Formats: sequence, C-alpha cells, structure tokens
Amino acid sequence: MNVAHYTYRVTWSPEDQEYVGLCAELPLLSWLSATQEAALQGIRQLVSEVVIDLQNQREPVPAPLSEKRYSGEFKVRTLPHVHQALALQAAELKVSLNRLVNQKLME
Repeated sequence: MNVAHYTYRVTWSPEDQEYVGLCAELPLLSWLSATQEAALQGIRQLVSEVVIDLQNQREPVPAPLSEKRYSGEFKVRTLPHVHQALALQAAELKVSLNRLVNQKLME
C-alpha cells in the first residue's frame, strides 16, 4: 500500500485558527498545524502510522481513490416532483434526461 497515492487536502480551520490536514480515504483523521506544509507533513505521517497499525491488526486498509476503477454509473433517488421537473426541462431542451443531469453535475 503506497500511502503517497492517497488524497490529501490542507485547509484553514477558523475554529482552530490553524491549518488542518485531511485524508479523503481516512476521513476520521486530521492534523492541525500553524503552516500548510506542516499540516500536510503531519497528516501524511499520521496516515502512514495508521495504515501500518491496520496492517499489523489485519484490518482492511482503504484503497487510494486514485487507484479505484469507476464505471461511470451510479443511481440517484430523488423526489417524484424533482424527477418530473428534470424530465420536463430535458424535453424542453430536446436532450435526454441523462444528458441534462450530467450537465448539471458538471456545473
């Protein structure tokens, strides 16, 4: 498992008045620091340690999002009146409902 392939993000936390490092694959982990660089270094080190612990305990280790395969399909449930409004809008635009929803998702 190469933890360098995980998805890391550093953002400012107004609540903590520090930068917080996050990892999308392990969302319960975070690392606070005064600088962006230190927050990134901290979360990467923490993730490495947690992955080693998971492996030692024979627990499942999340795969990096960048290495997962996506089919391009997923189901979305919505309210009937929303479905109706989207279908009407698609018909008025002379496009398929699928195309309309894809356009909205890309916005």
